[in-house]
Amino acid sequence: MLPYGKQTIEDSDIAAVTEALRSDWLTTGPQVDAFERDLAEWTGGVPVTVVSNGTAALHVAYAAAGIKAGDEVVTTPMTFVATASCATILGAEVVFADVEEDTANLDPAAAAAVTTERTKVIAAVDYAGHPAEYDELRKVADEVGALVLADAAHAIGGTYKGRFVGSLADLTTFSFFPTKNLTTAEGGGVASPDSELMKRARRFKGIGMIREEADFANPTDGGWYYEVQEFGVNYRLPDVLCALGRAQLTRLGAFKARRTALRARYNELLADVPGLRLPVERDWVDPAYHLYPVRVLDGRRREVYDKLRAAGIGVQVNYIPVYWHPAYAELGYRRGMCPNAEKFYAEELSLPLFPTLTENDQDRVVEALRTILG
Repeated sequence: MLPYGKQTIEDSDIAAVTEALRSDWLTTGPQVDAFERDLAEWTGGVPVTVVSNGTAALHVAYAAAGIKAGDEVVTTPMTFVATASCATILGAEVVFADVEEDTANLDPAAAAAVTTERTKVIAAVDYAGHPAEYDELRKVADEVGALVLADAAHAIGGTYKGRFVGSLADLTTFSFFPTKNLTTAEGGGVASPDSELMKRARRFKGIGMIREEADFANPTDGGWYYEVQEFGVNYRLPDVLCALGRAQLTRLGAFKARRTALRARYNELLADVPGLRLPVERDWVDPAYHLYPVRVLDGRRREVYDKLRAAGIGVQVNYIPVYWHPAYAELGYRRGMCPNAEKFYAEELSLPLFPTLTENDQDRVVEALRTILG
């Protein structure tokens, strides 16, 4: 089965992990700090704290934003459920706004239509690696005093109007899952240019522990002393996985270039295939492509999916609209809320895209599509 995505592991990655395993530190050691510094080179210098996975990154970011019961979080339904559920479990009311018809990113006008004085965060997703319209979303957020969160699980290494993903929002989250643009096996990160938000993020992911004497509520009892003033969780990323991430980061530029070349080749080879709509790209973005999402027209998406899978081509669908999940239906959310997102879901199909995908494999995908749709 040709997968839709996969990790790219080389001897340098294995050597980095082996070196970490032979060190005195398996977790909370020097590789963590070094990985965070390395990541900041890809966020325009914005500080990053690493966490155990992409969902943890979202939980940490919402907690750092102070999300609580009674707050509203406006977000897109065209995402993995964690973008919304991590706000829900903190007590927020999630308000879904529709997506742009072509990019499937959160539509700033749709977000503006549903924001209120209770809106605390507007959370966009860089779908497939294409950055959302952050300048327009910032204007919407400023109108109600909300923060902007970028779920950039797909997009590390990309830019928007010449600015790095990671520097575009008050809080940005990353995922380092194996199919993403780089991997630590499991892992994620939270970036913020706001020092107070970053302090809150670091503390929440570290069980709420405070070791800075200047911030103690009570006098210190000695060098062992620490305090927990707000509850947190253990979302630390160990040194072993940070070592893998550091090795991967040295090739992120090459990974991005290969994904971009494969996307351009797909665009060329699929341009004349009937019943297929290809993804778009805004002039002012330089995406770091995670997915190659086509749209299968005329109600044939299920047929094409089944036939490609039967042919050993592991296509995927990204994503089921979040509020269609039973957990949200039980909270009163109903289908029909976001017609652009629902139409996109009905047609979307992610074709294989990863740095080691060969042109022969790509030709196989294209030929199979031509046979089915021709």
